[in-house]
Amino acid sequence: MSDSFAERLEMVEQRIAAACKKAGRPRDSVRLLAVSKTKPAEAVQEAAACGLRLFGENKVQEAQLKVPVCPPNLEWHLIGHLQSNKARIAANLFHMIHSIDSVKLMEALDSHAATALPILLQVNVSGESSKSGMRPEEVADAVEAANRMSKVEVHGLMTIPPFTPDPEKARTHFIALRELRDRIQVETGTPLSELSMGMSHDLEIAIEEGSTWVRIGTDLFGARNYK
Repeated sequence: MSDSFAERLEMVEQRIAAACKKAGRPRDSVRLLAVSKTKPAEAVQEAAACGLRLFGENKVQEAQLKVPVCPPNLEWHLIGHLQSNKARIAANLFHMIHSIDSVKLMEALDSHAATALPILLQVNVSGESSKSGMRPEEVADAVEAANRMSKVEVHGLMTIPPFTPDPEKARTHFIALRELRDRIQVETGTPLSELSMGMSHDLEIAIEEGSTWVRIGTDLFGARNYK
């Protein structure tokens, strides 16, 4: 891995740009979410100094400590599982939540949000029992439920495919999410412009299949120590 954050960011940017070019998409159709979970505020500050403004965290408690000591002009996204008892804090701490997996959770966020809150519905397209997320057949009803709420706004879908050393094997899961999104837009009449899919090892495949958010942690910040 390159020594400086700026060098690592440049490598990631080159990969995103190349993937967009291959897919015939403009570079600005894909946003880079820097996943700063488990990393200290100093790492976020370094990333912000290199021009990044969009950061993803897995845990509400960690973000609560980190956000106040980071530059004030950053945008924070929750990408990890959210418990209902953290909904009040999350609704007013994050700019977008990528990991909503139940109508109950949407209702909790809607009751606590002070302003409009963009969310993405996490879908377990692989059917893995270890993964969070709605079943594909639950998503349309969830979108229609959100349409009746006053603050929560569903902007699209998110998925985490099973990890495999061969990134090409993630393609079927990304295709499944995109096709589900396309179908639900028609069924519900709701625009769902965002697809959050793709991480460090498979971002090219995700972009080829329509991702609008790639969630990059390891290739920017290095390996994590979860101890």
